[in-house]
Amino acid sequence: MENLKDKCTLEGFIDTHIHTSPDIKPRILNDIEAAYGAKQEKMGAIVIKSHVESTAGRAYIAEKISGFKVIGGICLNLSVGGLNPDAVKVTAELGGKIVWFPTISASDISITYENIENILNIIAEKELVLATGHLKPEDIFLLLDYAKSLKIKKIVINHPLTGVVGATVAEQKEMSKYAYLEHCFVACMEKHDNLDPNVIANAIKEVGPERCIMATDFGQAHNPVPVEGMKMFINSMIKRGIKDKYIKKMCVQNPSKLFLD
Repeated sequence: MENLKDKCTLEGFIDTHIHTSPDIKPRILNDIEAAYGAKQEKMGAIVIKSHVESTAGRAYIAEKISGFKVIGGICLNLSVGGLNPDAVKVTAELGGKIVWFPTISASDISITYENIENILNIIAEKELVLATGHLKPEDIFLLLDYAKSLKIKKIVINHPLTGVVGATVAEQKEMSKYAYLEHCFVACMEKHDNLDPNVIANAIKEVGPERCIMATDFGQAHNPVPVEGMKMFINSMIKRGIKDKYIKKMCVQNPSKLFLD
């Protein structure tokens, strides 16, 4: 049978969600290998994420060595002090571009205006990307309200259809008025949420590709490398009626507005 994913071109694409080593969990490739893999596919950039430390300095080194655009940031889990404005400020000074709200520590950290005011001010001042991590819809809407009051424009709702987030399509439509919905193919993997790809395709059609992003969230040792994951995702969506021009909107144009403009 013809291998469809080999026909995919990733030229100019940006994967906004990749997990690399070094990490406390097994990863299939490190920062530099991920950069070279994306460069070989003529991608536009990658975003490397860690649940436990800033990837800003790591991204700088990977980009310097590979000659390819690598973007880092910080995830506000307990290992970096939780909702820690100092960690956000240093990440920005190191060239980081994205701040993920808590993921693995989401159930241990409360989202209140008092807790996040200083962080949001730094994000606004430095024009960083605000990402919602593993927050539940009620906290996401709270965050969106606060961000809107500070005129923060670059916002990503991470993998809204996964079990850790669990946003309905109606909630996604409301979120999309002020943020991009980042759909990650890892949710469809058997060892993860085992989500039916039709659910993602239908959500994209309902919300509209103008407000969606396709990413992999790959890097786990038991999954394919991210570039192959992206090809799998593309073909999966094309088979479900998502047109090429909309794939490019979600994988090139929308993430470029967040990270390259």
